[in-house]
Amino acid sequence: MKLSEVKNNETVVITKILGHGSFRKRIAEMGFVKGKQVKVIKNAPFNGAIEYKILNYNISLRRTEAELIEVIPISEFVTPGLSNFEGVIDLPVIAGNSEVKEKVINVALVGNPNCGKTTLYNFLSGAKERVGNYSGVTVDIKKNTFVSRGYTFNFYDLPGTYSLTAYTSEELYVRKFIYEQTPDVVINVLDATNLERNLFLTTQLIDMDLLVIAALNMFDELKKSNHRLDDEALGKLIGIPFVPTVSSKGTGLDELLQKVIDVYEGVDPVARHIHINYGPEIEASIKVVRKKIKENKPITDKLSSRFLALKMLEKDRQVSELLAAYPNADEINAITHREIRRIENLFNEDSETVITDAKYAFISGALKETLYAPQSPARTTSEKIDRLLTHRRLGFPLFVLILFLIFYTTFKLGSYPMDWIDRGVVAFGDWLNGIMPEGMLKDLLVDGIISGTGSVIVFLPNILILFFFISLLEGTGYMARAAFIMDKIMHRFGLHGRSFIPLVMGFGCNVPAILATRTLRNRGDRLVTMLIIPFMSCSARLPVYILIISAFFRQYQALVLIGLYAAGIILAFVTAQILNRLIFRNKETPFVMELPTYRMPTLRNIIYHMWDKTQHYLKKIGSVILIGVIIVWALEYFPRETRNTPRFKQQLESLQTQELAPGLRTEKELVLQQEMEADRLVNSYLGRIGQTIEPIMLPLGFDWKMSISLLAGLPAKEIIVSTMGVLYQSDIDESTVNLQQKLQNEVYSHGTLKGSKVFTTASALSFLVFILIYFPCIGVVATIRNESGHWKWGLFSILYTTLLAWLMAFLVFQTAQFFM
Repeated sequence: MKLSEVKNNETVVITKILGHGSFRKRIAEMGFVKGKQVKVIKNAPFNGAIEYKILNYNISLRRTEAELIEVIPISEFVTPGLSNFEGVIDLPVIAGNSEVKEKVINVALVGNPNCGKTTLYNFLSGAKERVGNYSGVTVDIKKNTFVSRGYTFNFYDLPGTYSLTAYTSEELYVRKFIYEQTPDVVINVLDATNLERNLFLTTQLIDMDLLVIAALNMFDELKKSNHRLDDEALGKLIGIPFVPTVSSKGTGLDELLQKVIDVYEGVDPVARHIHINYGPEIEASIKVVRKKIKENKPITDKLSSRFLALKMLEKDRQVSELLAAYPNADEINAITHREIRRIENLFNEDSETVITDAKYAFISGALKETLYAPQSPARTTSEKIDRLLTHRRLGFPLFVLILFLIFYTTFKLGSYPMDWIDRGVVAFGDWLNGIMPEGMLKDLLVDGIISGTGSVIVFLPNILILFFFISLLEGTGYMARAAFIMDKIMHRFGLHGRSFIPLVMGFGCNVPAILATRTLRNRGDRLVTMLIIPFMSCSARLPVYILIISAFFRQYQALVLIGLYAAGIILAFVTAQILNRLIFRNKETPFVMELPTYRMPTLRNIIYHMWDKTQHYLKKIGSVILIGVIIVWALEYFPRETRNTPRFKQQLESLQTQELAPGLRTEKELVLQQEMEADRLVNSYLGRIGQTIEPIMLPLGFDWKMSISLLAGLPAKEIIVSTMGVLYQSDIDESTVNLQQKLQNEVYSHGTLKGSKVFTTASALSFLVFILIYFPCIGVVATIRNESGHWKWGLFSILYTTLLAWLMAFLVFQTAQFFM
């Protein structure tokens, strides 16, 4: 029977894994090996991926992948003995080494995704790294240094990884860091509620002959689930000290830090050098290959020869490439191939699977002696929540409703502090205007810097509210559910289900979203995802959206905003389909994704996340945006006179000699002054640039000011609002810096459209669509270049997004004009 045929809530036992290559490797490392029980939880919406429970954690597979796993009903399964549990091989070690060591300890944090590793890192080191309850949050190595107990600690937070196989970029990062940087101590952070799965990585760290300490994180949840673990006995069994911790509360971290010192100094009574006993046949093969590898020293000085031998027997390509430089590389390969054939003939199974089975047999045996688990665990809180949130029919509508509520609250709740900041900026500008003498400096400060940066800073509350909700989605674990819900749709468009998390992250900022594509296994999947992430409306676009929507779509604010986000997602999916058919021929990669336990994120982490974004936003206002404002103001301010200026001045002087009622004279003076200022603005350096590009943008409904604002937004999209704050000055209404009234009153000052409204419903909609699609900011282009390894992809993203933006804005403008 195939696993895909098993009905919901039924439990079966795995008898065989079919398939080959990356699927077989990944599926085995996640615990899908012979003899393991699997329970079917539910199907995703749209008849998509299927959720299973194995080794006390939830994971999703596509139906096509589940067809490659053969199972039998649990009633037909005969539980085997643990005859294949061989225990450990103790090795001689000199305890309490008398060597005088440095007072600097390099510590690497290694663990599975969602085990609380980064939270522990933040708490111990005082760092403020991003924390999320889904895989791929840490996509690079983070370092922090601090002093404690007379030692200097260099802590390295490594990407979350399920194993040290050279399969994903994060696994390569971790393994390469360990053998290149050789940390003094490795803290293996374990999810105490999922030990059987988490200890698989521990066995590989043991193979590498490292000084390891296991942090039993989330230990409070283990106790709540009525499990009992004899962590001292487990530590003595495998030669690794185990320290119970609750990183979100800081519990056990002092003990953990002291344990790092004890292990580093060689005085810990539990830590000892052991090897996992993989049984006589595998051990014999390891011995033969290892002996041949040890004939040369350069690599084995940093990497354990036993680890290298095991990886060669597992057909690890990267280790094979490392050993290719050896003089006896051909002999190593020949002996390895001979031993692989011997093992596969003996066990009638792939050598990689044989070693994986042996690791899980070791883990099962060790836990059988030290862990008590209730026979029939009650339905967990996460499973109860998921009955609703990932329901086959209700899951998708609830997902859309959650997004709608986020955007509605961002608008509604954010409008109050926006108004307060707006009034404060206006009051400050009025005060400065009253105390400063007339001149260029006053114009720069009031009309340039305050008006420009003030137009951007008023949107800070909206940014904070949006990131608050994103933090909640990430921290609770709902982000992984969103990928589970959306996998079927994404798969139809040639996208991997795991691409959904980087895409959702793109709503915050496109740069970390592109970095998060490292969690994708296939290079083609990564490139496609990178190229469509710019369609995700980042927080930098949000101020522009809010400005235009508040001014011209007041009755339908939340609907228009969610429509823009939805349009970006649809464009991303369609573009992915086109790119896959024309450029990328992606080989199928498995959709194996953990559905982590729901957890309530700590207030500390949420505040850290929000403060980090606030800091980033304010820094941008004080640097890139400020420079942009000054440049735009200078180009708009000069030259001060045009060839028509003398005529306007002469008309103003003649008004003084005419006998007119005071009110009429003032009105005529105001009209002449506005005409003179409009003439000066059109003939300013900025006006000349704008009029040069205006013919290209006019079919989209954009005047030269709108065109200049878009041009100014190339470095950072927030500059669009600050540029408009400088350009759309008005002597009639200076009571607000949020530009809404000014944009509504703006009319064409020249040409055939002179006197007509610049912003209509059609042109406003076209403007929003253009901003949604065109030219990613410079930071995004640079990140695409770095992550793809070539400038051509960065340039490609500039060209195709800008061309597509023009075409889509043209269609929207012409269609809207026809209907409206």
